[in-house]
Amino acid sequence: MAITLEEWRDVSVDALAERLGKACRATGASVTAAESCTGGGVASAITDVAGSSDYFETGYVTYANSAKQRLLGVREATLATHGAVSAETVREMVAGACRDSGATLGVAISGVAGPGGGSADKPVGTVWFAWGDDRAQDAERHHLPGTRGEVRRAAVRMALIGLVARLEGESGRD
Repeated sequence: MAITLEEWRDVSVDALAERLGKACRATGASVTAAESCTGGGVASAITDVAGSSDYFETGYVTYANSAKQRLLGVREATLATHGAVSAETVREMVAGACRDSGATLGVAISGVAGPGGGSADKPVGTVWFAWGDDRAQDAERHHLPGTRGEVRRAAVRMALIGLVARLEGESGRD
């Protein structure tokens, strides 16, 4: 049986990464991560699992907007109109990561981890996620409380939860 949203909070990052590996193997999926505010935390969690090279080949840390454009194909107009912390940007990030890496599923994360950098529209703790591939993406905004480190760790958890949920939904497996 798939895990419920309420149960996710009790699952460690290590357990989520292990579960992701099992789901990738069960579905034949490969994954990638396009990260900004998490600075490689998702890729690190995934590759902490022995054998993760079977389903994870490439990750992207695109902290600067210029890197998002150059490496992932995020359009300058998207960044100018919507900013780096937006649904539009993370959708383009995950599409570019999947297109470049060949992964069947990806996650993109961009947010305001703090302590500075927030605004009235995008306060500290605002993090946008997108899961999908080069053809279709789902984006979600979350407000994650805490210090810079806590926001970043919570974002890594949320990214892994989204990957696992999508793969388990596809496979119908427990």
